[in-house]
Amino acid sequence: MSYKFVEYADREMLALDLANLIAGELRTALSQSDSATLAVPGGTSPGPVFDDLCAVDLDWDRVNVMLTDERWVPEDSDRSNTRLLRERLLTDKAAAANLLPLYAPYDTPEEGLGELAKGIEAQLPLSVVLLGMGADMHTASIFPEADKLDEALAPNAPVLLPMRAPGAPEPRITLSAEALDGAMSKHILIFGAEKRAALENAKGKAPKDAPINAVLNGATVHWAE
Repeated sequence: MSYKFVEYADREMLALDLANLIAGELRTALSQSDSATLAVPGGTSPGPVFDDLCAVDLDWDRVNVMLTDERWVPEDSDRSNTRLLRERLLTDKAAAANLLPLYAPYDTPEEGLGELAKGIEAQLPLSVVLLGMGADMHTASIFPEADKLDEALAPNAPVLLPMRAPGAPEPRITLSAEALDGAMSKHILIFGAEKRAALENAKGKAPKDAPINAVLNGATVHWAE
């Protein structure tokens, strides 16, 4: 397994450089196709990247933006990553981008799965994927010990899976490892000593024990303290 590791002097420099890098990759994708698709994580870590990326000059009306995974909660919930995406990325110049949703108003993700997957399947392979990683070495909502871990890691996995994991208060929906790993460009964003140690700890482990390893080959890891 081979990946590129880039260390930055601080988080601000990382955010700016990564935003410019993603913008360049989206431009390249748009030069080769009518549209491009960017998949990004939720949570607070990518926020500064979004703040820089949303201001970039790009044909945003030809760009699809989606989450790599989402909590199965409505957008008005404080737990909604879609809400964060609208506030931090789908604003300024990037307000013209098209959002591919990962939530529909059903009680469970299983009920909305087919409807949501159709819009995403048409965009594969993804142009650019930005991922995070937890201290437990999970990525997207592909958690060790999750109920559908084996299905999410399978080479013939569907593009989207419902996911329930110990300690996660609500069901999730996630892109499969195959959909994530098949992206034309892959970036992984991590901060701090704990995450760097987790990345080192993932070496040599099977993806079921360290799900990040399912998408790490050929990726660029961006790290700052």
